[in-house]
Amino acid sequence: MKPSLSQPGILAAPLPVGRSLVFRIAPGADVAAALKKLGKGFSTSWGVMGVGEPLVRALGRTIPGLRAFPEMTAPAGPIPSTQQALWMFLRNRDRTATFDATMEIRSLVAGAFVLEDAMDTFLYAGGKDLSGYEDGTENPRRAAAIAAALISSGKGLAGSSFVAVQRWAHDLQLFQSLPRTQRDAIIGRRADTNAEIATAPASAHVKRSAQESYDPPAFMLRRSMPWAAAHEQGLEFMAYVESLDRFERVLRRMAGLDDGIVDGLFTFSRPLTGGYYWCPPVTRGRLNLSCLGL
Repeated sequence: MKPSLSQPGILAAPLPVGRSLVFRIAPGADVAAALKKLGKGFSTSWGVMGVGEPLVRALGRTIPGLRAFPEMTAPAGPIPSTQQALWMFLRNRDRTATFDATMEIRSLVAGAFVLEDAMDTFLYAGGKDLSGYEDGTENPRRAAAIAAALISSGKGLAGSSFVAVQRWAHDLQLFQSLPRTQRDAIIGRRADTNAEIATAPASAHVKRSAQESYDPPAFMLRRSMPWAAAHEQGLEFMAYVESLDRFERVLRRMAGLDDGIVDGLFTFSRPLTGGYYWCPPVTRGRLNLSCLGL
């Protein structure tokens, strides 16, 4: 499968600035006309665009493997679903570009889609989470990244991807109040060297989310970025996968639904949002929406 069929922002390395946008369908909207207009006007240089199950359903179509994000009641606490119709992640080197792209997108979808949520993100300390630990250490690379993130075949499907999006809020005051050894045990890595701790408890995040430990393996291409607002901060988690099953198996284990062991991450962090989206492939530099009848 040619990576050129995918939206470039999926496989490309993160840029310093990002913005996550989520839209809902306006009452009585002609979603087909609006999405067709967006498909023609959306520049893949802006970032990545994804379509949610509510929009696919409104079009009278199906995308194999796409579903709504599941709300979960788990030992870790509630895992919310805030599934919406349309998601975009804008990426650039400065906020001027992401602001301009946002205004252009809102103009393209005006009257049909309503902006429900927007969050600015940024690279922190060269790619670390706000907790101070390196994020995405286990990301697959090159051919393995392509295999993990992109659908390999199917008319109008090859080169597309699914993305799982969750916003996590961190209680950094609580986390930083813990001894360094306890923080390392929660993550399962040493903050200073990023080395994995072999003797970390079973609840360590590294052990709960070890992608190679699933059958079949659950490798994902993570493109998460930190966010910070006036009173809260955390991680905008984004993982591109060729099947949403990969992500969902990991989330269920983290939440303690497999064996009752809750991921240590929940000690200081909790999910606020959750959505699944299908990211269409690209043909001649434009989004290919043929699977949606457009």
